[in-house]
Amino acid sequence: RPLESLAVLPFVNASGSADAEYLSDGIAETLIRSLSQLPGLKVMSRSLVFRYKGREVDPLVVGRELKVQAVVLGRLAQRGDSLSISTELVDARDGRHVWGEQYSRRLADLLAIQEQLAREISEQLRLRLTAGQRRTLGKRHTQSSEAYQEYLKGLYFLYKLNGPSIRTAIQHFEQAIAKDHTYALAHASLAECYANLIYLGFAPARDLGPKIQAAASQALQLDDTVAEAHTALGIYSAFSEWDWAGAEGQFQRALRLNPSYAVGHIRYSNLLYIVGRFDEAIIEASRAQELDPVSLVGSLVSGYAYYYARQYDQAIEQFRKTVAMDPSFAQAHQGLGEVYLVKAMYPEALAELKALVELSKGSPLSMALLGLGYGRSGDRVAARGLLEKMLAERSRPGYFPAGRIALVYFGLGDKDRTFHWLQKAVEERDSAVYFLKTNPMLDPLRSDPRFTELLRRMNL
Repeated sequence: RPLESLAVLPFVNASGSADAEYLSDGIAETLIRSLSQLPGLKVMSRSLVFRYKGREVDPLVVGRELKVQAVVLGRLAQRGDSLSISTELVDARDGRHVWGEQYSRRLADLLAIQEQLAREISEQLRLRLTAGQRRTLGKRHTQSSEAYQEYLKGLYFLYKLNGPSIRTAIQHFEQAIAKDHTYALAHASLAECYANLIYLGFAPARDLGPKIQAAASQALQLDDTVAEAHTALGIYSAFSEWDWAGAEGQFQRALRLNPSYAVGHIRYSNLLYIVGRFDEAIIEASRAQELDPVSLVGSLVSGYAYYYARQYDQAIEQFRKTVAMDPSFAQAHQGLGEVYLVKAMYPEALAELKALVELSKGSPLSMALLGLGYGRSGDRVAARGLLEKMLAERSRPGYFPAGRIALVYFGLGDKDRTFHWLQKAVEERDSAVYFLKTNPMLDPLRSDPRFTELLRRMNL
């Protein structure tokens, strides 16, 4: 019988150099992407398997922990332009060695090695594939080995999900595109970088929206089946154009192409609770968690789906689970802080928001929420101190989001200045206003006609 579930573990970098880390990670990531497109095969997500990176692993233990029938392990060594790759497939139910191979090739042959690996693993899993499915498995998104290497470097930095690393990823994806203009995945990943910069508050959609549209549209023109490009275009439609129906169509298209795309379910859940469809948002967030149970972002989005649905106890429980998964994950403390603020649990809220400021190294959003917390709890001196720092930052060159300043004025009870800065935030397409329609924090503003006007400008 076929082996129907699989974990591809990160390949061990045996090169003795961190410069080859992108290769050892990238080969595993590309195999995960290729094999996950096969029907009837359940492939564990990147975040699940990368927990084992840098650890000595027993395939039997991995199989038991991840509930998979088979495990792929590998080692990679790079010496100049030479590559040595060894890999094996192990039956995780009894530890039996199913298949193994060693490759000694040039770095320029990396694409051919990758294609051969995917084909041989699928054969050893005894999957019954149609001719079309075999073509999908062997599909090369580029013929340029140099472009592919730049793409892998881009992925390596993109997954770090912080501002400087995402900007480094952009450089590598641009290099990949320079080496092969027809590389759809590189265009799609470039769009994803810009989308993440918007989501994380490093730049406004007003500035980056056109770049998302250009990169995602180019990717889809080259290959309409790239799910990531549809998701990026959905983000553009939502946050640059306020076209919520168009965004939903793109997210749904991405999920039809790849139902196992956990990030796609996360983005769709975001959209659904922005527009107030809370039950559907909770379902999408739960689906993302089923696909990727150890994803911090998936767990976080589940918490926010409950929060926006006004199910505060469930939100607190979910955010606490996220903190337990990784106490250094700043956004989990943010979620707890926001729920505690809405419930007027000020000591608990301030404790979480101070942790957020420390963990995020004083990001604009962390300062804004702490300022809001100080204002709500009655510590106006502390709130105004933070506000002065934020206004000073706003006056300097660079980007400081207007919506963050609005939050502190809101905490201080200054409605006129709150609306002044919210209006600026809408003009900038600042991420602070994406959740304006449904954020429980803003309920005291809803009776003001200016609030209704802001929603009208956002097509909400």
